[in-house]
Amino acid sequence: MSAPRFIMDDRTRGQTVANLARFERVPPTDSGLTPAAVALLIVANDSNEACFVITRRASDMRDHPGQWALPGGRMDAGETAAQTALRETEEEVGLSLPPASVIGLLDDYPTRSGFVITPVVVWADENPIFLPNPEEVAEVYRVPLACLEHPDVPQLREIPESDRPVISVPIAMLDASIHAPTAAILYQLREVVLRGESTRVAHYEQPVFAWR
Repeated sequence: MSAPRFIMDDRTRGQTVANLARFERVPPTDSGLTPAAVALLIVANDSNEACFVITRRASDMRDHPGQWALPGGRMDAGETAAQTALRETEEEVGLSLPPASVIGLLDDYPTRSGFVITPVVVWADENPIFLPNPEEVAEVYRVPLACLEHPDVPQLREIPESDRPVISVPIAMLDASIHAPTAAILYQLREVVLRGESTRVAHYEQPVFAWR
């Protein structure tokens, strides 16, 4: 049985907004970690499928070169998570969106590298042309939301360094497995936005290479 298609239309947007409105975020805690935010940017592809946007980081970046990532970064002083997500989206992939494009937040995810990430769901309502910043982004990809409904999502494994399961999300069209923190955030996107569930993901572990 093939995964359902999610079309970029008013019906999908309405269901997405409704599911996010019902979702009760775990209240943020004063973790002592550096606040950051990422954009779960929903756009159309040429087939008008609703897609999330993921990037491949530039290979010469100091931190996490060449890794898969969502547009985002640390929050500047005085910024909200939504403001950070929109700013980073423009800086990284060249897409400027208004504040009204933000339609909800998922749970914060604390990372081993010292950040606490707020995922911001952003509805672009278009099939945009991206202008990636070569200093930060090597490639920009649109992945249909339907890919998150593959039966292999998520994949969990144990590692000797932690008593928590490491989560990954295989994406066949990228010929890649996405690891946490991005994998945990994408899995919660599926559970909340596509299924209307309140699945929590902060307990999922990252692979050791992402700890630094």
